[in-house]
Amino acid sequence: MSKAASPIRVALEVAPKRAFASAIDWPGWSRSGRTPGEALETLAAYADRYAPVVTISGLKLPKVGGAESFTVIEELEGDATTTFGAPSQPAAVESGAATAKEAERVAQLLEAAWTFLDEVVQSSPAELRKGPRGGGRDRDKMFAHVLGAEQAYARKLGIRLQQPSNDDRAAIRAMRAALIGAVRADRTGQPLWDRGWPPRYSARRFAWHVLDHAWEMQDRSS
Repeated sequence: MSKAASPIRVALEVAPKRAFASAIDWPGWSRSGRTPGEALETLAAYADRYAPVVTISGLKLPKVGGAESFTVIEELEGDATTTFGAPSQPAAVESGAATAKEAERVAQLLEAAWTFLDEVVQSSPAELRKGPRGGGRDRDKMFAHVLGAEQAYARKLGIRLQQPSNDDRAAIRAMRAALIGAVRADRTGQPLWDRGWPPRYSARRFAWHVLDHAWEMQDRSS
């Protein structure tokens, strides 16, 4: 008899007009919907898009058969940031003690998300297809936006950096190394300063933003 796949643990963040479903053990695999049910369905639909990130990390994604593949372990109260369109609440499991193996796994997946983004940037045209109303950033501005967000998010880990330019690969590597270092060093799950984010939640937020824009870039390249 084959061993049953372990359920995929999900945290739901729920605001009045939007909900986010995040696979807690798979940083970056987070999707939203108007309701919790819709968010879970969208998360399941994105399993195939998230799978290349997992392959880059050297891990293996469990088989996903739909929203029934998930086990909701926590429901968090969303806020204005949730409604605006970003996950903003750390789950309790991200605020608890971590082993070196757990922290390393999270770091692997965040690094894989960055690698995936870099590959998408390299394969995307400079000018992306515009949105329904003619808006949307082109490739280089979108990549710069991601770098700027990470420079700003770094402060939540007590790290102050200058935003690197798109073509300064050494500075980008240095920024990412500083962020990954904080995630790998996480043992308590507690923020590194009183207004900070827990490192594992930070990794989830970084990876979500990276992949959200990588997937947007892919969608608008055709």
